Amino acid sequence: MTILKADGIVKYFTEPEKFKVLKGVSFEVAKGEFLSIIGKSGCGKSTLLYILSTMDTDYEGNLEIKGENLRGKTQNELAAFRGENLGFVFQFHYLLPEFTALQNVMMPAMKLGKYSNEEIEHRAIEKLKLVGMDEYARKHASKLSGGQQQRVAIARALVNDPAIIMGDEPTGNLDKANSIKVFDILSQLAHDNNQTIITVTHDPDFANGSDRIIEMEDGNIIGTHFPKQGAKQL
Repeated sequence: MTILKADGIVKYFTEPEKFKVLKGVSFEVAKGEFLSIIGKSGCGKSTLLYILSTMDTDYEGNLEIKGENLRGKTQNELAAFRGENLGFVFQFHYLLPEFTALQNVMMPAMKLGKYSNEEIEHRAIEKLKLVGMDEYARKHASKLSGGQQQRVAIARALVNDPAIIMGDEPTGNLDKANSIKVFDILSQLAHDNNQTIITVTHDPDFANGSDRIIEMEDGNIIGTHFPKQGAKQL
């Protein structure tokens, strides 16, 4: 089952002069697939992720998520769609330091407004358990290590049970041991929970552990690799 379809995505930057960053990028992602997008800095991979996340609407081509064409939707419609269908894990965790791990994880669900406070707290604790951080639920984010904070950030991304988790260099600020922990969590989410993961990464070990690698260069896809046997292929 296809969960995301990008069709002929073209993107221009206009400063300091007009420049074509993405040159007609097309691919599909299956439900439950763990996809890594790689390429040298400046190849367009982070720009592409920003478009896939629906936060950049200034592009040509079409983007479908869960069979819904997202071109032409208002910013409010896209914000509502993101809240319910997309979760984000960035290179920096962006936790609020004065709040506990539990409070940070609860925030996207409170913003969504779909569940009672009691249900939100229950869901948040379940997601913290999933990433091995439930014993730190009442600890302030500022008192957690970098690796622990990133695991809390993953729990936060999961709290609304989104269709897709998008990661922009999710292990970029972590040491090797914590990078492996974060990778293992994302891999488990894909293969045990049928959660779709799309990440941009510079880490070759991370990419080679995923189901599929899309390699980019100069705004184009130049290769697709399936590094693992049994990967979910479209």
